Amino acid sequence: MIFPTIEFAAFFAVVLSLSWLLMPHPWAWKPMILAASYLFYGYADARFVLLLVASTLFNQTAARAIHRWHDRRILIAAVAGNLGLLGWFKYYGFFALSVNEALRGVGLPAPLPLLQVALPIGISFFTFQAISYVVDIHRGVTAPAPLLDFAVYEAFFPHLVAGPIVRASEFLPQLTTPRDPRRVPLYRALLLILGGLAKKVVLADLIATRLVDPVFAVPAQHSSAEVLAAVYGYAVQIYCDFSAYSDIAIGLALLLGFRFPDNFDRPYAARSLQEFWRRWHMTLSRWLRDHIYLPLGGSRAGPRRTQLNLMITMMLGGLWHGAAWTFVLWGTLHGAALALERRLRARRDRLGRPAGRSAARPVSLPLPRREAAPVPVPAGGLLTEPALRPTTTPAHLASGPARELGSAPGPAPGPASPSRVRTWIGRLVVFHFVCATWVLFRAPDLGTAGQVFARLVSRPGPAPLVTPTVVAAILAGLATAAVPRAWWIVVRGQFARLGVGLQIVLITAAVTVIYHAVGTQTVSPFIYFRF
Repeated sequence: MIFPTIEFAAFFAVVLSLSWLLMPHPWAWKPMILAASYLFYGYADARFVLLLVASTLFNQTAARAIHRWHDRRILIAAVAGNLGLLGWFKYYGFFALSVNEALRGVGLPAPLPLLQVALPIGISFFTFQAISYVVDIHRGVTAPAPLLDFAVYEAFFPHLVAGPIVRASEFLPQLTTPRDPRRVPLYRALLLILGGLAKKVVLADLIATRLVDPVFAVPAQHSSAEVLAAVYGYAVQIYCDFSAYSDIAIGLALLLGFRFPDNFDRPYAARSLQEFWRRWHMTLSRWLRDHIYLPLGGSRAGPRRTQLNLMITMMLGGLWHGAAWTFVLWGTLHGAALALERRLRARRDRLGRPAGRSAARPVSLPLPRREAAPVPVPAGGLLTEPALRPTTTPAHLASGPARELGSAPGPAPGPASPSRVRTWIGRLVVFHFVCATWVLFRAPDLGTAGQVFARLVSRPGPAPLVTPTVVAAILAGLATAAVPRAWWIVVRGQFARLGVGLQIVLITAAVTVIYHAVGTQTVSPFIYFRF
């Protein structure tokens, strides 16, 4: 059940009405929202609901055992069980094929059967949330929730399929008291949903069908100009597609009275690769930081070990995205570039350090700052929009390298400063590195990726796929990735001040444009559905 469809609109209208009707009665609301989430998940294949239920029961049992006995071995067994479930459904075929091909290369028979294992939608996301739940209980960040509450947390349909990856400590406290419909930031929710629908249907799907899909299907049949446009186009497509899902999910949750952490923050405006990973898929980045990078030792064992930890973290992050060597190579390249970027920065700092100043400088994983938590604003603020303030760092991360992980970018340089030139050079270099590695992300195999790179420089000629409409969609998508968040807040404020009649007219016009953009075509699934 895809968000931009009539089926989902009808489903959500019923769920939203029942949710606010039953909200004052948690004993009725929780079973209702759980049943609705299972219906949403089982719409394509009801069998996968049993898998979700099994994951819920397994992790709740493990959580209670960890909380009661404080035994690290139980935690290891719980994490291994979750990874085993994910590995079977997502990686068995990749592993078996890789082993069989390696043995066939040296003349040995293939020992592993090749099975067609169906990949449940969203298994990577709800598995990571389950792992986060049991790990946080072991660390003392949260206590085991009642079974029904945990089931709602793991199955909550707005973020079930493709995130954001919401921590139990962020979601479960919101279940303790009924939400107040008068405090729902309605305008923010509506603009997030409408903006997400526009990015998905008007921009991402148009770029995909008219440019990216034809070029990546047979790159050898297209000119260098078309291939180059497709590389840029896919960078815009994946941003518009995935950020659209996140925006819609956050907006839907807001309408239901829940707040999710942000997942994107103008990633293509990043001045370094470190900053890019603070801005892209932020909830996954913090998961990788807290559950892979820090347990590996983070930056506590010197520069070489830090670089190795970065490489391992990013390589596993690439493998999380898909069971293919293209994803492994994509993650490895990002890890290597991050390590190189940090090494160059450390060398530059040493050369520019005044005499007598300490050479010690913390080295951090380039992952996002901790989310901002909503706090009420005084009366007369922008709508019911929350102000933002940093959350308190958990006790287990309150010292040492954790302080390094959330360093914000420095102040913007002045208009006449040479630093501004370096800033734009950094943005261009990072953007083109990211675009180049997106080729591996999009290509079905390494051979196709090689053809794309070769075609970039080997075939001048006409570019009939690069139409004015496609170019305008790419530029519009880049613009959405560059607009400061403060501008959107101003837009929400201006929209809220309009009369109700004009608001209805504008919303109707936006929905009409989106509807005509879809036309008679079927809405394509979100890219991250397959991860």
